[in-house]
Amino acid sequence: MTTQDFTTTIIVDQSAQEVFSAIKNVRGWWSGLYGEEFEGNSEKLNDEFTYRAGEGVHYSKQKLVELIPDKKVVWRVTDSKLNFLEDKSEWTNTEICFEISKQGAKTQVRFTHLGLVPEVECYNTCSPVWTQYVQEKLRSLITKEKISH
Repeated sequence: MTTQDFTTTIIVDQSAQEVFSAIKNVRGWWSGLYGEEFEGNSEKLNDEFTYRAGEGVHYSKQKLVELIPDKKVVWRVTDSKLNFLEDKSEWTNTEICFEISKQGAKTQVRFTHLGLVPEVECYNTCSPVWTQYVQEKLRSLITKEKISH
C-alpha cells in the first residue's frame, strides 16, 4: 500500500535565504490561531521546542534534525499528546519537512508532514490546519503581507 504524506506548496518572490529565515522563526508563523505557546528554540541543529495549543488540546515536542541553509529544514516530533485523537501520540516519530527550491525567479517551499497520511485519524483535522498555517501564516511572514480575514 502506498502512503500519501500530507504536503502543500507555496511559491513566493522572496529569496531562499529569506524563506529559510522565516521557517526557522516558528513563533512568527505557527501561532495566532489557537492560543499557542512555545518553549525552546528552532534556529540550529538539535534545537528542541515544544508547541502547545488550546487548553491541553495539542502538545508536541520537535527536534531540529536536518538543517541545510536556504534548502531544507526538518523537525522530528519526539513527543506528542493530541487529546482530540484516539491515539493521542499519533504525531510521535513523524517528521515535518520544509524543502526550499528556486522556481525561475521565485522560491518554492514544499511542506511535508511525513507520517501524516490519510490512514491516520489526524489527517482530516490536521491537513486543513497545516494548509492554513503554511498557505497563510508562513506566506505572510515571508512576504511581510498582512492576512485579511
